[in-house]
Amino acid sequence: MNPSIPAEHPRGGSRPIVAMLFGVMMFAVMDTGLKELAGSLPAIQVAALRAASSLPLIVLYVAWRGRLKSLKPGHWPLHLLRAVLGVVMLASFAHALRTTSLANAYALFFVAPLLITVLAAWFLKEHVNAGRWLAIAFGFVGVIVILRPTGEGLFGTAGLLVMLAALAYAVSSITVRFLGRHDSIESMMFWLCLLVMIIGGTIAAPGWVALNTTHVLPLVVIGITGTFGQFALTYAFHRGEASVVAPFEYTALVWASIIDWSLYGVLPDLITWTGAAFLVASGIYLVRHERVHTEDPAGHPKAPRPLRFASAGEVLPPSPNIEGLRSRPQD
Repeated sequence: MNPSIPAEHPRGGSRPIVAMLFGVMMFAVMDTGLKELAGSLPAIQVAALRAASSLPLIVLYVAWRGRLKSLKPGHWPLHLLRAVLGVVMLASFAHALRTTSLANAYALFFVAPLLITVLAAWFLKEHVNAGRWLAIAFGFVGVIVILRPTGEGLFGTAGLLVMLAALAYAVSSITVRFLGRHDSIESMMFWLCLLVMIIGGTIAAPGWVALNTTHVLPLVVIGITGTFGQFALTYAFHRGEASVVAPFEYTALVWASIIDWSLYGVLPDLITWTGAAFLVASGIYLVRHERVHTEDPAGHPKAPRPLRFASAGEVLPPSPNIEGLRSRPQD
């Protein structure tokens, strides 16, 4: 459990929703910074810089809480796997943002919670009933609508890269279910950022582009908004019911549209909005379904499952919904 938020604090009220809305807005601004960097830097370098920008703030926070000992890793193989997945996700998403709008990328990235459900059924042997499979199929119809395989939509490189980022995010969410049994939240956040920085930086080194003054502001924005956004979403899932606050993550599409229109003069077309509606409806059904199954017939609470799907540019911290840790992710 996050040490800064008492587990016994009553859940509910408007504050978790406000925190969720604020966190989603922060991540939309952060991803705008990624888009700006991706315009002049290699995508793999952007991934390394994204992690590096948050690392000092994480260390300062952990030191301020007096929990430096909690950074000790307990399961190296899973830390390394999550780092590789983090590099793939961030680099793929950053590269996609070079040629597509933030809103289009978000609309397609909404497939992530569907993939998490499928992977949980496959790897964790979680039961997925007919209603949930139907919702997943409904969501994938939205993916097809957005991609438009005729070539008019996102079926090109950008769309496929966003799908790859969503898949990496989903697999990472599943690994957290295991890693959370061995490591603290602080440890997962710290080692993810450090290893993504090292792995991404090593791969990017041969083609590293020197930074200049135009890169300073995006990096500062990414570091601050990414950190504040993560804290806000962690608070939201600790203090609020996951089935209530999680659907507000879809407001990311609204923020992305506002940013795209304000900075780049573009908006998603009707077909993209239609496909996104399929994905949003499917995701909300899956989230609400969790609420029905959070207690067993005897009335004993079950460990919450990862529900949060977050911004694609997020450095995937631990999930609030991991067993015994919180109420939804930070994957």
